[in-house]
Amino acid sequence: MLNVRTRQWRREVIGDDAQTNSAPLVTAETAETVAEFRSRARAWLAANMPRQDPAEAALLERDAELSWHRARELQKKLYDGGFAGICFPREYGGLGLGYEYKKAFDTEALGYETPILLNVPCFAICCATILDMGSEEQKRTHIRAALRGDEVLVQLLSEPSGGSDLAGVITRADRRDGRWIINGAKTWSTWAFAADYGLCLARTDWDAPKHEGLTMFLVPLAQPGITINRIQQINGSIEFCEEFFDDVEVGDDAVVGEPGKGWEVASRQLYHERRSMGDGSEYTSGPGISEAEDVSIDLLALVEKTNKQDRERVREMIGRALVHRTVQRQLSEHVFHAVAGGAMPPTAGSIIRLSMAATHDIETDTAIAVTGTSAVVDDEAHLLDIGIRYLGRQIASIGGGTTEMARNVIGERVLNFPREYAADRGVPFNQVRRNRLS
Repeated sequence: MLNVRTRQWRREVIGDDAQTNSAPLVTAETAETVAEFRSRARAWLAANMPRQDPAEAALLERDAELSWHRARELQKKLYDGGFAGICFPREYGGLGLGYEYKKAFDTEALGYETPILLNVPCFAICCATILDMGSEEQKRTHIRAALRGDEVLVQLLSEPSGGSDLAGVITRADRRDGRWIINGAKTWSTWAFAADYGLCLARTDWDAPKHEGLTMFLVPLAQPGITINRIQQINGSIEFCEEFFDDVEVGDDAVVGEPGKGWEVASRQLYHERRSMGDGSEYTSGPGISEAEDVSIDLLALVEKTNKQDRERVREMIGRALVHRTVQRQLSEHVFHAVAGGAMPPTAGSIIRLSMAATHDIETDTAIAVTGTSAVVDDEAHLLDIGIRYLGRQIASIGGGTTEMARNVIGERVLNFPREYAADRGVPFNQVRRNRLS
């Protein structure tokens, strides 16, 4: 049940949301302090959200349809309760509050089940990109729908012919009779099977240099001409997908930004992706991220389970990993505030991405070293889970652009080192040599 204060704060909005599902209005007269907001969040969470012990939380089944239905239900609860989109603007369905309010809510929500599946890429990347680069109609329609739990958005970027050189995409969108006709293929799209819309980068001008002939489209995925297949990984997961576009029609309202300016949108999208990989986004819904690991490995509990508390080398490894974890969290906070305050450029988000990957690798390597063969042949599910995590170890070093790419971004765009030579820079894309798949 909503308390009286929340009801009084319900704001009037235009359209279908005028009577329901609207977030509380925060004005100069009614503004809460962070402490008051936290207290209200604590009471609401206790009354409305399922409790969950972080120490006992299992990995989410991210490739299961039921997990996504559950995430939508939880998001709907947050929206109805007035706690969705804490940092998103009020006019698009959020609360319009500062980052400190989100952190306060996240702290209180640690003991509850929250829709973290929707954090990355839906909120932290896709909705954030639409907020920065989308039309007013796109913002009002899709950000609000996502915050209600009615829509899930994903990225459609990498292609079979390549992923690291994003500007070299060959999925094409041709202008025909006032419409855009998309043909091509995308791959390694995270959770596309569960999505309603995808941010799809396509080439619209083959005579322009590769960075200048691109357009970003927000494509509805449940329409004729789109085929989505699952990709099975070595650990058995089928959360990644490949998509095929055969004469898929979209209108001008699907263009994010301007035609031919897709690289500007993609660059902003990559900025949000790099920040989100290190839990550095203000736009997530509840604590944590769902990329790479849903729950950090409890290394201290692992030592107890394996009965290795007295081994000096084990204590050294655990201590090293925990120090890296602490430093990574503090570094993420520092970079987030430095970028927000203008002390560092937006590309500094790659520092968060790089730090997160390094910390993840150290934690995973430490866990497998402590667990040993029990991570492969033990009957205890908790120990076997360490082995499964190890199979996905490289996700953190690939997602959001490879670690090598992150180092290049930091060197060239944060430290201002000279850029690497590129033979195709400034060359019309139809004159650029490409591999046979192209």
